[in-house]
Amino acid sequence: MTISGAGLARRAGPRWAAVVPAVVLAVSGLLTGACGNGRDSVGASASPAPSAPGSLSPAVSPSLSPSVSPSLPAGSLVAGRYQPLWPFADEKQARDWQESYRSGGHQPWHLDPEQTALSFTQGFLGFEGVDQVVERTVTGAHARVSVGIRGEGGGRPGIAAVIHLVRFGTGTDAPWEVVGTDDTTFSLTTPRYGAVVSSPVKVGGRITGVDESIRVRVRGTGSAQPLGERCCVSAGGDGAPWSATVTFRAAPGRTLTIVASTGGHVAEVERFAVTGVRVAS
Repeated sequence: MTISGAGLARRAGPRWAAVVPAVVLAVSGLLTGACGNGRDSVGASASPAPSAPGSLSPAVSPSLSPSVSPSLPAGSLVAGRYQPLWPFADEKQARDWQESYRSGGHQPWHLDPEQTALSFTQGFLGFEGVDQVVERTVTGAHARVSVGIRGEGGGRPGIAAVIHLVRFGTGTDAPWEVVGTDDTTFSLTTPRYGAVVSSPVKVGGRITGVDESIRVRVRGTGSAQPLGERCCVSAGGDGAPWSATVTFRAAPGRTLTIVASTGGHVAEVERFAVTGVRVAS
């Protein structure tokens, strides 16, 4: 997994400039060989009910899928219901970081939802051009961080996605974990969040836009390269459906992130959406 420290350092400012590169390397080493990629509540109010598959509405968050059974190992889900997408594969990894932070102050950026959202976007997904934090909302154990691209002519940055993060574990120093995105004009609703899938997998959703070209990738924590990819799917219209089939290779039981992105008008990636699934055993 390659993480762009330069993009984070620019965003973070002088105080973080020296820390981010070291953090990036440390996280990469920590998560090598691990598995992971979700969305809303850890002792806090639940998120709004998700819209029906294929629909578009503001702040669409996934609910716990019936396919996520109580038989999953303890600590496999965030707050018992969300897919752990990044940076930790399970609660044990989150606790291990807490211990290292308490003993030596290591990797403090895990306590910052903005830095975590940018690391996920630029490093894990590889969208280095999406380097702006446009908005941030923190409510209890939940955070929504809008990441985007620089505005033309110095204007307001355009929002590429709203990253949903949840505190993973317990304590005031529980780290932030990416659990999904809140989708609006570009959605990824198939497969449903938390579904058990096998290869090939059918993916899809709806999009509003003109002359869109959608790329779909399957990613897993600890893997530098996509585990599967499909490019490119032509789409466009007002809430128009889009779909594709992607072949991937991943170990049974592994948590995966499916990410769909589109762009090409102003930047290579202008909007993206993710969902979390598990590979059938």
